[in-house]
Amino acid sequence: MADQHTSFGHLYDQIVPQSGKMAALAIARDAVRQRIRDHFQDVLKLPVPKFQSQGAYAMGTIIHPLSGVYDIDDGIYLQHLDAESNRDWPSPERVHVWIHTAAAGQSNEIPVNKKTCVRVPEPGGYRLDLPIYARLNQRYLLAECGAKGWHRSDPKALVDWFSGAVKTYGEQLRRVVRFLKAWAEFQSLQYGKMPGGLILTVLTVQNFFPDERDDVAVAFTLQEIESATYPLLYLHNPRDGSEELTARMSMMQRMRFQEAVASAASDAAKAIRCASPEQAADLWRRQFGDRFPAH
Repeated sequence: MADQHTSFGHLYDQIVPQSGKMAALAIARDAVRQRIRDHFQDVLKLPVPKFQSQGAYAMGTIIHPLSGVYDIDDGIYLQHLDAESNRDWPSPERVHVWIHTAAAGQSNEIPVNKKTCVRVPEPGGYRLDLPIYARLNQRYLLAECGAKGWHRSDPKALVDWFSGAVKTYGEQLRRVVRFLKAWAEFQSLQYGKMPGGLILTVLTVQNFFPDERDDVAVAFTLQEIESATYPLLYLHNPRDGSEELTARMSMMQRMRFQEAVASAASDAAKAIRCASPEQAADLWRRQFGDRFPAH
């Protein structure tokens, strides 16, 4: 069998952000946090919110995107709405305006008010997404504009769930999550929009197949994902079964993802079984692009 474990190490070096980039991300995030603190204290005269990194940044699975534009999530937790009744709470639309106003002026780009967050574009290839939370009866609610309004959502629980999985399986799990996120990003050029990072992370954890070699772990994890998502992808939040993570995916997107997974699982199975390192590398490059080294 062609052993491509070392080649996956080279791929990993290509997709992991450099330390300087991560430091710049943290500086940009902290500057926005301070603008929000100042706005609440000096303008709104309200208790200063708390902040919590979430998503790939908090899980340690962020990758260097092909586009060069990093998306990071930073949750804002409103302290003055921590209560046992939400009868007098402001609407999600209103609290979005607070954050939008506070973040304006951070860069030449104007913040974007989205349904579930305020997005702050930053120079240097960053987009900072700011979801807003409050706590009701010890449960976190997300401020979503539109019909859903304030509704239950706890990204901290997902980060804790993932951290527990890493403790169980080791750092290889984190690497395989990054590999599959890089795979999905490259395959989106052919198949169109792929599932987001959270969906890919949950799929990887729930179907993870550890092995001493990363190429084998990726191959068998892909096979498990193919089986788990046949004939179509439906996935729920592992910490909140009432939330379908795939609810916003169209039927066409689900079908294309299944096609992409089937192709990847097939090529991966061939790659770990073929005798030729050159042929194995070609199969992996078909799935990961030229960030995977040629043999």
